[in-house]
Amino acid sequence: MDFTFTEEQQAAAEAAKGVLASVAPDAVPSPSRTSGAVAEDFDRALWARLADADLLSLLLSGELGGAGLDAVALCLVLRESAGVLARVPLLEHSAAAAAVQAYGAKELASELLPAAGRGETVLTVAAHGRTGHDPAELAVTARRDGDAWVLDGVQTAVAWAYGADAILVPAHTGAGDAAGTDGSGGTGAESPGEPADRSVLALVPRGHEGAGLAEQISTTGERLGELRLENARIPAHHVIEADGAWEWLRELLTTGTCALALGLGTRVLRMTADYTGRREQFGHPIATFQAVAMQAADRYIDLSAMEATLWQAAWRISSGAPGALPAAADVTVAKIWAAEGVRRVVQTAQHLHGGFGADTDYPLHRYHAWAKHLELSLGPAAAHEEALGDLLAAHAAN
Repeated sequence: MDFTFTEEQQAAAEAAKGVLASVAPDAVPSPSRTSGAVAEDFDRALWARLADADLLSLLLSGELGGAGLDAVALCLVLRESAGVLARVPLLEHSAAAAAVQAYGAKELASELLPAAGRGETVLTVAAHGRTGHDPAELAVTARRDGDAWVLDGVQTAVAWAYGADAILVPAHTGAGDAAGTDGSGGTGAESPGEPADRSVLALVPRGHEGAGLAEQISTTGERLGELRLENARIPAHHVIEADGAWEWLRELLTTGTCALALGLGTRVLRMTADYTGRREQFGHPIATFQAVAMQAADRYIDLSAMEATLWQAAWRISSGAPGALPAAADVTVAKIWAAEGVRRVVQTAQHLHGGFGADTDYPLHRYHAWAKHLELSLGPAAAHEEALGDLLAAHAAN
């Protein structure tokens, strides 16, 4: 079996390296030295360069101006972006666009995606629910009212919310709303066999009536938004009702987060190797000491496991290949390794750098903050271990 990446996937990764080569992770001030967010907006100049390199439309079809590539290609690009802590909504934007293409109405796709692929329209996703610990789709209710859907609820920690033009919001219909309405504004009767509660995805423009933002600051020092929806009316063609749309989008977001963790961890281990190779004690580089070498070797093993589980998950999402367990199991395993692995990598890096690693003038400080954010994003390892247990139990029962 050939495990190498395709030429198109490798070309995407090389293009990303070229665009990101000039990004300096230490150019942004540390969150500990600012009164608020490290910046009001994301890196628009970098965003424009990514758009010029066609890296914002990787997952879109040729008809929509995209490259027609898959989740593996996106993860290769995300890995490169995390290595320099690129301050752009690349994951959220790409995942939202892919979900609209795969599950949305053709009218919505043709209206939204060409501009999204060119970077002119910026998309993000509300994926953390009301508190960051509960399912995101349960934080917002959606009910059909004539030719629109009405949304109510709160989504916390929406990444890049203040810079995005629209937010893709998961919501649940609630009992009795699954069948929609009879066209006059009233709720119609449920269809036989239709579930009483289901998930939908609503595209909410920033500044839309009934949709407000409250500023939040993340562990990384980036500006997030708490999205508050109160009787927000969204046109029906801006709501994705297809079964499985949110589950697929959540798996893509989780896998992309694993790619970010891998890229960050790889860069941090390289920084640690460079530092320990230069730092001398007793007339020898500390990298030659057995205790240092063994810790670095353990972290290399962590990164290898993170990489193997990441590509397994990305391949399952891309190919739809059948398996004994659903793709969610592979995604869950990848997130367990990513959460635990990236934490161990940055902790070891801090330890081997000594006091120098805690210096906020040195970029390792920012990598540590981003690693903690990625570890907890979309569920820490413990939450995914519990989910994996449920999947295994359900599989055994069948």
